[in-house]
Amino acid sequence: MKSKRPSVAGNRPSTRPSTGATRGATATRRPERPPAPEPTHRQQGAVQSKVRIADKFDAYFAHHSTSAIDSLARLFETPFQSLMTWLVIAIAVAIPAALYIGFANLQQLGESWEGSSQVSVFLKPETTDARAEEMRAKLATRADIAKVVYVSPAQGLAEFKAQSGLGEVVDSLEKNPLPGTLLVTPRLADGSDAAVTSLEQSLLADPAVADVRLDMQWVKRLQQLMVLGKKMVYGLGGLLALGVLLVIGNTIRLAIENRRDEILVIKLVGGTDAYVARPFLYTGLWYGIGGGLLALLILGAGFLWVSATVDQLAALYQSNFRLQGLGVFGSMQLVLLAGLTGLLGAWIAVVRHLIQIQPR
Repeated sequence: MKSKRPSVAGNRPSTRPSTGATRGATATRRPERPPAPEPTHRQQGAVQSKVRIADKFDAYFAHHSTSAIDSLARLFETPFQSLMTWLVIAIAVAIPAALYIGFANLQQLGESWEGSSQVSVFLKPETTDARAEEMRAKLATRADIAKVVYVSPAQGLAEFKAQSGLGEVVDSLEKNPLPGTLLVTPRLADGSDAAVTSLEQSLLADPAVADVRLDMQWVKRLQQLMVLGKKMVYGLGGLLALGVLLVIGNTIRLAIENRRDEILVIKLVGGTDAYVARPFLYTGLWYGIGGGLLALLILGAGFLWVSATVDQLAALYQSNFRLQGLGVFGSMQLVLLAGLTGLLGAWIAVVRHLIQIQPR
């Protein structure tokens, strides 16, 4: 008789959860995310960005314009102090400029005199007018003579009477004391002393000639005096330019000391020496340009004051000479030279004192 064994399937408890339980577990548990793959190269620090060259130039010129405007505004914030400095610079610039203008006009006057210089050939009293005319025609054919004019004794006496104002004295003379004169205008290529001496000796060789006077000698002496005067002007100008450098350098040094704390802060945040120096350099430039403009005003006032007297003096000598100033180009050169001198003085002060201010 076979025993009946209970069925394993019927007696073994079921381990599979019910459908409802499975759904509930699925609703409560969240599936885990797979870990992200680690990058092979990890970036360290901040990301560096490249600045374009155009942006660098824009920033550079923007700081230059800002420094120029700010430095000029600071000068106008203290108008009395700035005006005093400008006047000192203007006087130092105007003195050598006025001397240069004076010597330039004297040189121009000397050149005009040299161009119209004549050799006065005085004839002997017994020389007749016919003989004098024959000599004039002969001398006019020479290559080293440009023009010859004969002035008879009667013509010379009439000119002396008209120009001297001594008419009554001249009429009372029993005899004409003036000799016949040949006014010779030389044509000398080099104008050297040897050529002038050769012409003088050839004129004296004529037996009808009593004496020869060279009117060019005093012109040459005047030219040598003007050369000496120019050297003195250049020396004086150099000394006054040194004075301008010292004045501007001392002014910039005081400005640097007054802004020491500001300079230290700028250097602490990374400002370079060139960045810090630009406002002071523009300050020196403005000082020089302002002094140059005031110097032009001083020269203009002096020119108007003297020119009328010079014109009257030239009219007395029957000359067309007119006093010449610097002109537009010369005035621009004067202002530019004064500005560069101020910039140089500021640069010297900045190099000497600004580098010593360093954050600790």
